[in-house]
Amino acid sequence: MFKKLKTDTLNWIMIVGVILLILEIIFHFGGAVIPAIFSAIFAYIGWKNFQHLWGKVLFWIFIVSFVFCILNLWAVRFLIVVVIVLWLKDYYESKNSKSLKPTLPNHVINNDKLIKMKPLFQNKLFDDMQTEDMAYQWRDVNIHGGIGDRVIDLSNTVLPNDTAVISIRHLVGNIEIYVPYEVEVSIHHSSVFGRAHIFDEKDMKLVNKSLLFQTEHYDSTYPRVKIITSIFSGDIEVKRI
Repeated sequence: MFKKLKTDTLNWIMIVGVILLILEIIFHFGGAVIPAIFSAIFAYIGWKNFQHLWGKVLFWIFIVSFVFCILNLWAVRFLIVVVIVLWLKDYYESKNSKSLKPTLPNHVINNDKLIKMKPLFQNKLFDDMQTEDMAYQWRDVNIHGGIGDRVIDLSNTVLPNDTAVISIRHLVGNIEIYVPYEVEVSIHHSSVFGRAHIFDEKDMKLVNKSLLFQTEHYDSTYPRVKIITSIFSGDIEVKRI
């Protein structure tokens, strides 16, 4: 359904959603946004202590509260209406259109073969994620998440003689990356609230700020790893192992 939309149409839908969210925050003193944030925080606390009875109770109470808060947002209601309208439009067009078999011009030969590979991580909204404790095959990381910690240990894999990429976009939680001594590193990290400990560099008050570091021989030496991370609230630690 969304694949058939033009990029400009999707952009306008997102812009309207963001405008509605901003208006709700301004004219309704946060609306359901602030309760949703607090519910997410307490749900995360309950998840981290899920082995205890009070943790289970805390998690389920505030996860239900979080869902209701999200559904009360103007922006979310707008997106639900858009999805319903697009679904009805797609259903109507599918019933009134003839199926056509795509063909290639005579001079075009499609011999490309794609190999589907399993990503190192899958996107998760609530959960901690870390690389395996045993040896594993390296694949570039490109993930986003909601709440939880992310731990990547590069000492248990063999990096290619090229630039390995780690891209993490996260909401709440900590990011830890362990890099072997022989690997060159470039780090671009942005955070709204948090702290950073990158090798010998420390920033204990990382508020709405971006950091950019790279090792001395990064531009000329392989293997190397490019780390791009962004987080709303949480700490990042990158250290040698």
